[in-house]
Amino acid sequence: MRQWYNFYSEKYPFVPQSVAQIPWGHNRLIISKVKDIKEAEFYCNETIKNNWDRDTLEIQLSNKLFLKKGKATTNFPETLPETQAKLATQTLKDPYNFDFLGLHDDALERAIEDELVKNITKFLLELGKGFAFVGRHYKIEVSETDYFIDLFFYHIDLKSYIVIELKAGKFKPEYAGKLNFYLSAVDSQIKKQDDNQSIGILLCKKKDKIEAEYALRDINKPMGISEYKLTDAIPENIKTKLPSIEELENKLTERIKTRR
Repeated sequence: MRQWYNFYSEKYPFVPQSVAQIPWGHNRLIISKVKDIKEAEFYCNETIKNNWDRDTLEIQLSNKLFLKKGKATTNFPETLPETQAKLATQTLKDPYNFDFLGLHDDALERAIEDELVKNITKFLLELGKGFAFVGRHYKIEVSETDYFIDLFFYHIDLKSYIVIELKAGKFKPEYAGKLNFYLSAVDSQIKKQDDNQSIGILLCKKKDKIEAEYALRDINKPMGISEYKLTDAIPENIKTKLPSIEELENKLTERIKTRR
């Protein structure tokens, strides 16, 4: 370990203490992928905090977590106490990577939700440490009318319920109003005395940053807006080069006839 630490020191003059607290293989992976000392320190600290194995670390490096964490558009500084706002800001990412779903970019909200719940372990990994899944289409009743929250979580470190609304298209300002309504209902009906304010997250396929900032400006409930990315199971440029099912069947039939 000391030899690796010395090698790290030669590459980075100011070596973070966290380097000595993670396995040699993790350090080797980080130094092979990262050229900036602050970014390297970030991944070392996240590895310690989240107890990542090497495969998980490699996923987070590939997903460029350093560039995403704390990048969501939020109103946390205006709606949460300073310490809570800082933690909530660092909890959110932008964008989230849902390529593990294997869905096409034009997938509908229902299909995305279905696959997120089916792949809840990977979804929780992408959300980050502290999220506990409460339910999908969680019912709340307001004035004898039933409403359903898309995805409902509790965050252990924030001590807050998390309401996630998923939208398959571009962000629209009216989405913030609906999420604000859900948060009011959760705070009134579900939040306990020792819980902090509930937090809302809008996940949209696309957003305009200025439009999102305007939408949150006068909202009194804490919420953030992030994009998510879907990756086709097979990229379009590769699909065009692959034979169709019909072509494969025809070739198989021809081979069978030839062998006879």
